[in-house]
Amino acid sequence: MSLDNRATVRKVLIITLFLNIFVMLLKAVVGKLTGSLSLLADALHSITDSANNILGLIASRFSSPQPDREHPYGHLKFEAVGALGISAFLGIACFEILQGAVERILNGGEPVRISPPELWLLLVVLGVNIFVTYYERHVGVKVGSPILIADAKHTMSDVWVTISVIGGLIGVWLGYQWLDVALAFPVALLVFWSAWTVLKENLPWLVDQIAIAPELIHAIALSVPGVINCHDIASRGVVGRQAFIEMHLIVDAQDVQTAHRITEEVEKRLEERFRPVRILIHVEPPEYRSEQISFGSNSN
Repeated sequence: MSLDNRATVRKVLIITLFLNIFVMLLKAVVGKLTGSLSLLADALHSITDSANNILGLIASRFSSPQPDREHPYGHLKFEAVGALGISAFLGIACFEILQGAVERILNGGEPVRISPPELWLLLVVLGVNIFVTYYERHVGVKVGSPILIADAKHTMSDVWVTISVIGGLIGVWLGYQWLDVALAFPVALLVFWSAWTVLKENLPWLVDQIAIAPELIHAIALSVPGVINCHDIASRGVVGRQAFIEMHLIVDAQDVQTAHRITEEVEKRLEERFRPVRILIHVEPPEYRSEQISFGSNSN
């Protein structure tokens, strides 16, 4: 049976949305007062944090694991789509940061002015970002939500960005004005890496990449008494969140009732190992025996 974690996901996203708006406004105000390019870029990055929360709320609203007539396999891919949207926002933030840094190098600008009280405000921002990161990741891992885990990765990039910006502004305070522009480039690289990580982790789900090694499914099926052969095994989804398994099975049975009992035992053992999972088993006659465990495989 599928696990519906949407209520928990929405609660976490709403809490972090308000915290991210607070962080964004604080960075923007301090950035405007000091004239810091790296801090204004960081504020822009924080805008994407809030946008990601809103996107996550929308995705979660439509990502029910329960099937219906139009979506017989459920709606969980909406969460993966939402996570890819986060990746896109990260890419936009990366471009904006680089553009601002290049413009400052080419056209120059007013010197950055920073004071100790403004640095203390940035430490408050850093503390809030760290809390949001670990809170989202903890709940995301606990309930198996890719949207929360992806957003936590995004916020973690914001933590490193803020640390870099604070370090640069301390340098500016000590008289090294060039640090503000120089740090904008590694900040952009950190943002890009976060975008790539989120994309890499969620794209396989959308393209139905294998979820479970067919050899493992094959071994579990053959461990059931009465199973003669198991072949053409396929799986997709995410283990621990929702997985789907299909296979062709040959059983030692002369009647439907016995065949059904054997296949139910196979389903039971697979569910115990990969729950929640939906399993489709095609029972075939002995002449359909095959050594092709999975598609593209010719032997076990």
